[in-house]
Amino acid sequence: MAPLADMLDVLMFAAVCAMLLTGFPVAFTLAGTALAFALLGYAFGVFDLAFLSAFPSRVFGTMTNDTLVAVPLFVFMGVMLERSKVAEELLDSMGRLFGRLRGGLGISVFIVGALLAASTGIVGATVVTMGLLSLPTMLKRGYDPAFASGAICASGTLGQIIPPSIVLVLLGDVISSAYQSAQLEQGNFAPETVSVGDLFAGALLPGLMLVGLYIAYQIGLAVLRPASSPAIPAAEAGERYGDVLRRALRALLPPVSLIVAVLGSILFGIATPTEAAAFGAVGATILAGFRQGKDKSIAKWPALIAAIALVATLVLNPFFDTRVGRTDITGAEQGAVNVATVLLFVAFVALAFTVYQVFRAGVLRAVMRSTAEITAMVFLILLGAAMFSLVFRGLGGDDTIKDFLSNLPGGEVGAIFLVMAVMFLLGFFLDFIEITYVIVPVVAPILLQMGFDPVWLGVMIAINLQTSFLTPPFGFALFYLRGVAPPEVTTGQIYRGAIPFVILQLLALLIVALVPDIATWLPAQMGR
Repeated sequence: MAPLADMLDVLMFAAVCAMLLTGFPVAFTLAGTALAFALLGYAFGVFDLAFLSAFPSRVFGTMTNDTLVAVPLFVFMGVMLERSKVAEELLDSMGRLFGRLRGGLGISVFIVGALLAASTGIVGATVVTMGLLSLPTMLKRGYDPAFASGAICASGTLGQIIPPSIVLVLLGDVISSAYQSAQLEQGNFAPETVSVGDLFAGALLPGLMLVGLYIAYQIGLAVLRPASSPAIPAAEAGERYGDVLRRALRALLPPVSLIVAVLGSILFGIATPTEAAAFGAVGATILAGFRQGKDKSIAKWPALIAAIALVATLVLNPFFDTRVGRTDITGAEQGAVNVATVLLFVAFVALAFTVYQVFRAGVLRAVMRSTAEITAMVFLILLGAAMFSLVFRGLGGDDTIKDFLSNLPGGEVGAIFLVMAVMFLLGFFLDFIEITYVIVPVVAPILLQMGFDPVWLGVMIAINLQTSFLTPPFGFALFYLRGVAPPEVTTGQIYRGAIPFVILQLLALLIVALVPDIATWLPAQMGR
């Protein structure tokens, strides 16, 4: 029994992977397997049940973690934008703008996918929306069904790497804890920190690079195989190009303004990710309210007034110190505080009317329900993963993994290559949340002790996790598209179309591995 007892950590890891493949709920699989092996380890005398006493503090730590508050807020922002038909307007406008070019519809899908990634970040909603709106148009215009399917699936997954992204929020929290653990292990008792904002900054350029690779592939395909990506004849376009351009700009301006406000406030240190997520949720509600009333001259005014009042309040901050509760305040500052107070009151009243409009339209109830469901799923998995990591460490799993990675041929390069390869293979079967909470907490502290930059490592993992949405047989983006694709598009065509984009994602991973500055330059410029 002694050899078996010494291998309980490895057997536990294998057991949880096997159970996840059965389709049993992830949170209960993680927690249930962990408790079973804790009792087994206790019976063999190799596990101290005192480890489990740390679980309540883990739960409390999750409840009081300000960073994780950004998760429901970003989810709310994304679902609100998706339900308010922003994606539909963007796809229509960009399709008309680029459709006259060979491969133009494919380029418009990638651009809209990048914009939706930076505003919604929800893969399922993006793939379904673009599958319903773009796929029939692309097929009608003679696009290759496999390429069209792969393009829509790949553009939908951009929300996993382009910030603000739910994956980056969750991964940033895990990487931050792993980095502090790694420094404590090395004897640094005043550890440096890495924030979600650092990860956002690190992922921005790699995400845009990936969009560039997708567009380059579309252009190359249009040149080498013109029949796969035909242009829309000018006679069929119907509108003058200037009118199309103006319509595209009108469709682009609101979501791009929101993206710049949310992401810019994080990157320039004006707001934390949680504060920016709250601003994004309010902004998405205002956009939804404006869309609900844009055909009614009076109904759209509350949304406009709320937006103007909030922007005016933000404009005051660079010029005046509007903090209240100070004793040394000048007359000009007091005036600015009074103006800001009035503006916030106006914004609150106008926003209340806007929320009421969104509620009457039947949008708010659906958004709240989706937000609650997604948030509950994420946090339940997080708690199950906390139980798993406690038991795994109690069984000596950390030491086993550390010894294994440290003794690999090739040293640090061999270790990072093996970890990336394992994550890629697990992506064929497991969801990104499962990999984030099961694999990353185990391997990240060890890799960071080897000297890898935490932001670079986080971006590498994020790009790798993105492939899990596209890799057959269980790529979720493929399932989402299969559910809305026309009957003439076969499952084989969807799978075949995804393969080139998986290769492009692996190419992006290799480029970031060989040129780490792509991930680390922007955080350094932002003062990390």
